Amino acid sequence: MSTSTTYFEIRDLHARCEEKKILKGVNLTINLGENHALMGPNGSGKSTLANVIMGHPAYEVTAGEILFQGQDLARLRGEALRHARRQIGMVFQEYNLVERLSVMENVLSGRLGYVSPWKAWMRKYPQADVDRAFELLDTVGLSAFPNQRADSLSGGQ
Repeated sequence: MSTSTTYFEIRDLHARCEEKKILKGVNLTINLGENHALMGPNGSGKSTLANVIMGHPAYEVTAGEILFQGQDLARLRGEALRHARRQIGMVFQEYNLVERLSVMENVLSGRLGYVSPWKAWMRKYPQADVDRAFELLDTVGLSAFPNQRADSLSGGQ
């Protein structure tokens, strides 16, 4: 990593899908505390880059690095990759809420990798996770709707 404040960095990334080159020489640095949005016209590679970062099996990194907290995601496998993915969140244009669940349950679904399947099924999340979910709902202006079904919200909400 280039500096101690670098949180995420892509260095000269090249990737392919089957035999087709899809990314060529991508570079990106995100420092601790920064937020970024990836924008561009249709077909410019935004979703492809996101899928490569997350290790989608249809894509193969052929050169370069995807560094997250000092680890090269392109080289991680198994449990190490699952652990790293727990710490990365991406919101795609066509996001997928579980419409029949409440707003709070949708937020808490981000913690599924940290609780046992049985506890998740029983909706028994640690209180710290519930408290943090309320903070996040407040941050995005949805603190009044934790128990509403996700499909009852407007598109803007």
